[in-house]
Amino acid sequence: MAAPNEKLAASLSILQGLQKDGRRVFQSGELSRVHRDRLLKHGFLLSVMKGWLISSSPGAQTGDSTPWFASFWEFCAQYCKKRFGEDWHLSPEQSLLVHAENTTIPSQVIVYSPKGHNNTIKLLFRTSLYDLKEQQLIAREDLVVRRGLRLFSPVAALIRVPESFFIRNPIETQVVLASVRDASELLRPLLDGGHSAIAGRLAGALRRVSHAVQADEILSTMKAAGYDVRESDPFETAQRVFAIGRPADTPIVGRLQAIWSASREAVLEDFPKPPRLRMNQTAYLNFVDGIYQSDAYHSLSIEGYRVSPELIERVMSGAWDPAHHEADRQSRDALAARGYWQAFQKVKGSVSKVLVGGNAGAIARLDHRDWHRELFEPCVVSGLIPASALAGYRNDAVYLRNSRFVPPRWEAVRDAMPALFDLIEAEPEPSVRAVLGHWLFGYIHPYPDGNGRMARFLMNVLLASGGYPWTVVRVEDRAAYLNALDRASIDVDASSFAKFIAERVRWSLKMAKLSAEG
Repeated sequence: MAAPNEKLAASLSILQGLQKDGRRVFQSGELSRVHRDRLLKHGFLLSVMKGWLISSSPGAQTGDSTPWFASFWEFCAQYCKKRFGEDWHLSPEQSLLVHAENTTIPSQVIVYSPKGHNNTIKLLFRTSLYDLKEQQLIAREDLVVRRGLRLFSPVAALIRVPESFFIRNPIETQVVLASVRDASELLRPLLDGGHSAIAGRLAGALRRVSHAVQADEILSTMKAAGYDVRESDPFETAQRVFAIGRPADTPIVGRLQAIWSASREAVLEDFPKPPRLRMNQTAYLNFVDGIYQSDAYHSLSIEGYRVSPELIERVMSGAWDPAHHEADRQSRDALAARGYWQAFQKVKGSVSKVLVGGNAGAIARLDHRDWHRELFEPCVVSGLIPASALAGYRNDAVYLRNSRFVPPRWEAVRDAMPALFDLIEAEPEPSVRAVLGHWLFGYIHPYPDGNGRMARFLMNVLLASGGYPWTVVRVEDRAAYLNALDRASIDVDASSFAKFIAERVRWSLKMAKLSAEG
């Protein structure tokens, strides 16, 4: 008779075969009842609803939403395909959000299908799917398929979303408007459908975001075709509407531009003014050296590391086995601490360049890869992680524990990062550079690991450009800090995060003053 571990190994082998090509969602019938029950019992599978399972991890704690949010869109695509075949698509509102690179997991997804029952299907962690019975689906030319999701095309979505959507989601609407390169893309469906009211709305929206030529072309063409078009501004009561400029090369670039423009004032409202009397370079760097121990402790603790000299000694002796011994597993903490020290020295070098007048954004653009390499070099040398960890930006999806916010697709990272540094370099206010640079670095989450530490390094380099002292985010404030970041990314509202950082900077200013007086 097979031993329990052999039985589990057999079930895991079956699961591994199903997980090829990155699959995370399965129908119950794909596994025998014995394998299914065994994998559920040991935490390798999680039940979504009758007949549907997702990959999980034995290490996931009760109430951890990460496995579900990581599988959410794959589940929606697979469930709808199984139930509706090809006779379905998402709502125009959700389609537009997807096209605008809004990656937050929605609380409810609306699916249109002739086979729908106008019924709410409750899913995990207070999410749901509503199957709206709709006999007339969109035309094939207006349909796009993205990772199994059947969506309205960007133009079709703009025409079909109600005016209220522009008010509730001004950034997403602006991003998709900016992707319209020529008025003819909108005019064909507007003329074919006789949509005079919608034409007036879109003309007003385009004019509001400084695309007046396209707005005028829509009005003149519709009127030439005999339609009575009256221009209206759907953004009239929206507070966060700014010109994106030329059509962005990719939606993520336009999204970052819009977020930055919409968030500047929230930072300026709460942030202390740059210090009038700045420390000289030597005094500034001495203060940075003096605060290192506190900064390292808090920054590593926020990420869950615990460091002790004993662990470093164990790594040096070579007598460690992190796969089987808890004490050795913690040697990762010692290596993380060593990596933090190495990276800190590189970041201090970047601060030195800023203090002599260099553009902080340009310096961070060039130097941040070095910071990341130093963070993980000890783990690579020790053999704990592969050398490829030093390669650079991620090539896979990442998910944040228990957050509805999902960082942008990995394919978008290489467009997002240059755009972020462009915004930092062009920003005249050091406080805005620091707060939005920190938030949006974490928002993009460009690396497989270390993004929180990197974001705090970036913040401090950018704070130096305004004469603000190095600022520590304390581990005792971890919940408030992460919650403020989460709310900023989900609601696209930086006010809480700006207040949080401003408070920490005020504390650091007091410490720097006491240090100078001492």
